[in-house]
Formats: sequence, C-alpha cells, structure tokens
Amino acid sequence: MDRWQAMRIFAKVAETGSFAETARVLHMSAPAVTRAVAALEDLIGAQLFVRTTRSVRMTEAGARYLDDCRRILADIAEAEAAAAGSYATPSGTLAVTASVMFGHMYVLPIMTEYLAQHPSAAGRTLFVDRPVNIVDEGVDVAIRIGHLADSGFTATKVGEVRRVVCGSPDYFERHGVPTSPADLRQHRIAASTSAWASPEWRFAGDQRVTIDATLQCNTNEAAITAARSGHALTRVLHYQIGPALRLGELRIVMAEHEEPALPIHILYPQGRDAPAKVRAFVTLATARLRGNALFN
Repeated sequence: MDRWQAMRIFAKVAETGSFAETARVLHMSAPAVTRAVAALEDLIGAQLFVRTTRSVRMTEAGARYLDDCRRILADIAEAEAAAAGSYATPSGTLAVTASVMFGHMYVLPIMTEYLAQHPSAAGRTLFVDRPVNIVDEGVDVAIRIGHLADSGFTATKVGEVRRVVCGSPDYFERHGVPTSPADLRQHRIAASTSAWASPEWRFAGDQRVTIDATLQCNTNEAAITAARSGHALTRVLHYQIGPALRLGELRIVMAEHEEPALPIHILYPQGRDAPAKVRAFVTLATARLRGNALFN
C-alpha cells in the first residue's frame, strides 16, 4: 500500500476513533485498515495509536504526525484539483510563437479573441523571425510556415502561403508587366535582406534569377512600402500583402511561375494530453486560419 493511502487511512482512524468505523467509511476490511496503520508505524518508526479492546487512543507522536498528514493530504487534493481544472478549463498563461509579420497580422487577433473568450487565461506572444525551441523557451504553441522537420510534436495543417512577385498598378503602367522570371532583370526591384531572404529568386521549373536590387530593405514591411509607392517590384509571401491586395494597391504577377506553396502548421508538444488552454487556442486558431481565404 502506498504511503499516501496509508496516511489517508491513519487520518480517518484519528477522526473516527475506530478501526472498524474507518473500514466501513472507506469500504475496506478491518484487517486491511489495521495492516495499513501498522505499516505506516513501521515506516516512520513510531507508534501512532494505543489500542485496547475497548478504545483507540492517539499517542503524542501520532498527534504531531496527524497535523502533518492533514497538511500533506490537503496539498495533494489541491494539486489534483488544480491539474484537473487546467485540463478542463483554459487557465494560466498561454505562450504562442510565430514569425513577426504573420504574428502581428494574423496570430495576435486570434490571441485577443481567445483571451476574451477565456477570462481566466493570460497570453504571451513571441513573434520572431528565427527558429524557436518550443520546449527550451517555454512556448505552448508555435505557428510555422514551411516544411516541418520530424519533431514528434502534434502538427495541424491550417493552410498554405505563396511566394509572389508584386507591384503597384502605377508601376506597371509606367514600366510594363514582367511575364517571365528573366524579365525581372529589366525591372526596378526592392528586395528584403531579412534573415530568410536571398538575392537568388527561385521559380517553378527550377528557374532562377539573381536579383540586382535598386533598393535593399532590411524588413519585408519596407520592401512592401516601396512597392506600394510605385517605386519597384518586390517578392514576399502573399499573406504579407493581403491588405494591399484587397485595396488594389498591389497586384501579383507571374503567378504561373510560382514555386509550390508553403504549408502553415500549428505545432504543439502534448497532443491529446495538452492542457485546456492549448486545446482551446488550437481549436480557435485552426478555425480562424482555415477560414481565411488568403491561406486556402
């Protein structure tokens, strides 16, 4: 018999003042109750009760031990209740990571909606353009764009994104529309020099063009701003220009030459054993991202 169960039996004998009554309350046999208390006495090396044929009286050591038992049993009950609650109801701080632009534009609105739905929960975002080690950095959920390495984590595909070349209607009116990757050498280019950028732009059919940019930008946002102004063409992930596309400020060109789209996954470690805060966020994020026409 484990120590926790033996302590529970001891505390109940102290409460009822009877081995027989304890056996009845706990649905055990009287000999099993006696053996549990005897085992506990052997374990701690002290007599807990003085037993006679007519009464059970607690010893001084037993009285001191009872206070500790009650505190320990209460802590265990509280821990179990907290664990059950965190699994059943979203609570505690949920940490979510994504790339910077995707996080600001699409994950943050999901996070604020999640927090509005679950007042007992809190949120933390980590929007960075670098790989994040979910376990080491204390992250509950990651939203990743691109093909995943085998990690053993649970991954739910929620959409995909295209890498597109775009420009403003004003630019195309003044400089013409490129129809093939090779045409880009004759156009003004605003290129991002961010962590994932490369001067070699790849297209379907293993077509490759090394770009000589007229404007180098250290962020995608800056390159997009330059394209919206009519200064140049740029190449970004199409979700990054979603608002500009809807407003007609940018147009995608050469769609037939695009590489295959990149998948978007929601990634989390615990699978079916994930706490409620993770399951609730994943359910909401899956619905919102799959429902976004940009990604599907």
